Amino acid sequence: MIRRNSYLLIFFLLFTNINFSQSVEILGRVISKTDVENIHVINKTAKSFTVTNREGAFRITAKVNDTLQFSSIQQGVKNVIISKDIITSRTMLLQLDEQVNELEEVIVGKVLSGNLFSDIKNADDDRPINFYDVGIPGYKGKIATQSERRLSEAGEFKPQMFLGLLTGGLPLNPILNGISGRTKMLKERVELEHRQELLRKIKSDLSDDFFGVNDLEEGLRTDFFYFCAEAPDFKERCSGMSDLEIFEFLKEKLQKYKKNLQLSND
Repeated sequence: MIRRNSYLLIFFLLFTNINFSQSVEILGRVISKTDVENIHVINKTAKSFTVTNREGAFRITAKVNDTLQFSSIQQGVKNVIISKDIITSRTMLLQLDEQVNELEEVIVGKVLSGNLFSDIKNADDDRPINFYDVGIPGYKGKIATQSERRLSEAGEFKPQMFLGLLTGGLPLNPILNGISGRTKMLKERVELEHRQELLRKIKSDLSDDFFGVNDLEEGLRTDFFYFCAEAPDFKERCSGMSDLEIFEFLKEKLQKYKKNLQLSND
């Protein structure tokens, strides 16, 4: 009887170890005093990536002793080692602290000495009145770039404008710019600027986390990002998309980029 119980204990321990050595899907939730949406969750051991939703919830695959890294602009970076308790419950709750950047003391405006005549001389002049002061609505949208303004000024000739051309009511600029190729050139320039701005944002927001789980020599990373920006589906796959969707796009392009490197080396 004792021997049988010993066998059962050994079997149980082996079964338990096998379970702990396997990866399972963990349902987690992040809580914080600030926004908990779009926090990057990286399994640095398994090299997988996900983000939290608006409630701070996420799903990720992990096993015992895997390291999960949590990072965002508003919260500081935090590493968590997956324990047996987390694997057993397949859940985790994590508190993230707000990231506070302390600035050195600064003095805004003029320093008053207490001397009336001296302070009057050092006082700021009256600031100019703007449209907010007089109740006039002003434009609050995105300021157009120089290329966008030039494209708008150049105009674009469309087939429905023929009627205006016949009646003499159509400005010549759209026609002349279309014939000369200036409109096409300005469109290409605006498109290039949009791609460069989108690429800059992706590099700023995702570069560290992406290369934290995907290997690529540091000297090749800038070239890789330009490779991504030149893809026909770059804007479609990345503009207005979530970090997780962009991350998947980058992973796909990295595989193609590495294949191209291999072919060129061969």
